[in-house]
Amino acid sequence: MRAFHRQPAFTLIELVVVLFIVGMLAAVAAPRFAGSAVRQRVDAAARRVAVDLNLARRHAYQSSTSQTVTFDVSANSYKLAGMPDPDRPTVDYEVDLNGEPFQAELLSANFSGNAKVIFDAYGMPDFGGVVVVAVGDEQRTINVDPDTGEAYLP
Repeated sequence: MRAFHRQPAFTLIELVVVLFIVGMLAAVAAPRFAGSAVRQRVDAAARRVAVDLNLARRHAYQSSTSQTVTFDVSANSYKLAGMPDPDRPTVDYEVDLNGEPFQAELLSANFSGNAKVIFDAYGMPDFGGVVVVAVGDEQRTINVDPDTGEAYLP
């Protein structure tokens, strides 16, 4: 007759303890993860605005024509007038910060009292200024240097 051997296994108490520890770790990590997602979205929105302002500046310089970027704070969007959208060449380049992937709010755009900046044929802005975007409590400011026209995040 063969001897009966028990297979090693977890007890119910061990399983409950492990699940409790995993639950505690998840409870600590979840708020940090949510915060990092908000920071990632606001950083992405701010970088997008800065890149598009620099794109408008380069386009003005390369085409030797002025290029206007108009911000619509109430619609959380901005438009590069006369520049075709890369995905839809028959319409002007317009970015909606409210939609995916940003889900951001355009808090302000101030270029010496105007919500638009005009880059001349040399890529120089009519006025320097700032654009502020937010997601939740996180905000980022994009500066446009009045001397060079470069848009940057401080």
